[in-house]
Amino acid sequence: MTDTPAKAGPTGAYFGQAIASFAVALVATALGILRLEADAWVRGFLAVAVLFLVTSAFTLAKVIRDRQEADQLINRVDQARVDKLLAANDPFH
Repeated sequence: MTDTPAKAGPTGAYFGQAIASFAVALVATALGILRLEADAWVRGFLAVAVLFLVTSAFTLAKVIRDRQEADQLINRVDQARVDKLLAANDPFH
């Protein structure tokens, strides 16, 4: 029997809801910019700003995820070292 904990992840419904909410927000923002009563250069500037915001949000999420994964790997290596030391110095054997 292994002591490896089950890896919990997002459900399919949660994943679908995240995609749907992103799509609705992006479409609503695009429609708002298109229907804005302003010059074309103002709408273009807003569109580029939204595009930059979306791409930087994806980048931030990826960086945070990568850091968490790296921290988990370091913690597992440290835990393995501690387990090895405890097994080698078990006072009950």
